[in-house]
Amino acid sequence: MDELRQVLEEILNEKLKGIVLSNSRDVSLASKARIRPLSIGGELKFQETRYQGTKVFHENYEREQMILQITKELQTLFRQCEITGGDRTALILVSKKGKMTIKVKKNAESGGAAPDNAVRDHETDKGQKNPAEGLTHNRVKQYILPEGAPVDFLMRLGVQTPDGRITRNRYDKFRQINRYLEFIRDVLGELPRDRTLHIVDFGCGKSYLTFAMYYFLHVKEGRDIKVTGLDLKEDVILHCNALARELGYDGLHFEQGDIKNYEGENHVDMVVSLHACDLATDYALEKAVKWGATVILAVLCCQHELNGQMRNELLRPVLKYGIIRERMAALITDALRAQLLEENGYNTQILEFIDMEHTPKNLLIRAVRQRGMGVAKKGTARRELEQFLEISPTLERLLATEPRGAFKAWEEDEE
Repeated sequence: MDELRQVLEEILNEKLKGIVLSNSRDVSLASKARIRPLSIGGELKFQETRYQGTKVFHENYEREQMILQITKELQTLFRQCEITGGDRTALILVSKKGKMTIKVKKNAESGGAAPDNAVRDHETDKGQKNPAEGLTHNRVKQYILPEGAPVDFLMRLGVQTPDGRITRNRYDKFRQINRYLEFIRDVLGELPRDRTLHIVDFGCGKSYLTFAMYYFLHVKEGRDIKVTGLDLKEDVILHCNALARELGYDGLHFEQGDIKNYEGENHVDMVVSLHACDLATDYALEKAVKWGATVILAVLCCQHELNGQMRNELLRPVLKYGIIRERMAALITDALRAQLLEENGYNTQILEFIDMEHTPKNLLIRAVRQRGMGVAKKGTARRELEQFLEISPTLERLLATEPRGAFKAWEEDEE
């Protein structure tokens, strides 16, 4: 192991590009792992990302701890290790009998010399910066809720430790929360500032993102807001209300109920629907439009309806394959929802919510009501597509019914 340690000591520094551990002895523990350097509070750390089935785990290590961890994993779990450093690469192979072979090669562009010029990427007119300041993890400093800064709701939900570190197994949730807040920040200018904002979160579930939204808008941005979370599960609602009281989030309230039958508001500024299953998303979008909501954020989920409706002889060779049919139905459902929102006066985008590797249900509709749009546009091309596929989306039928007062009064509100 002395040779392995020597290689790791030489390559594990701020110039490390990455390490991949693979060829697992037991995929139930981990199929592979990736390691990269990062800077936290100006200190060099190394983050290991382990892949276990569909789950991803993150852990940060000091340099010496990382050396010991890699050594341990090559002895017990992985049989292959590929290291890409600043001036050299290494390949480590472990046989079934435990014999270790180490091959080190200097990078051609380095000419065998230490990559002193690597620092130049971080030079300014005032001189050189610490190379660690250029590490990719520095993007964490751009997070709306930065790593290392304790936040009350994140600690209570188990995402953060009291000193602000992200809990093992919760880093993906931390990134998801920040990504979600970015979408809200982008439309913040569209929302009124001179009165209380009314927001409804349909299908709030355990409410990580609901609490994040409240914290961002009320605590960080200082907005006067009223947020209502709605979910079917009584135990979830009781827990969320208790946590909101404990945190002193007076403008955050949770109710038990069905989206389809919800009548708790007359006017709402923003409607959020994150992974409301199948037709529940359509009912959420309907209510948002008829309330005249300024902003709609919907992460789409379980689009089953059109899967059972699609019929077309020309597409039969494609639609006969279940998984292809399912994906086509989901994409067409989401596209038609977006189109229907556009026809009803919304500037609509479909965006990637989080990386596909974490969940295939990763599309988000972001819709902002256009001022002066009181009359719905015609959807001729959409109807032609529906006829072509012999489909009838629920949202189209819902929006064809008599709108509520807020929807009728759009034009008056803009005067």
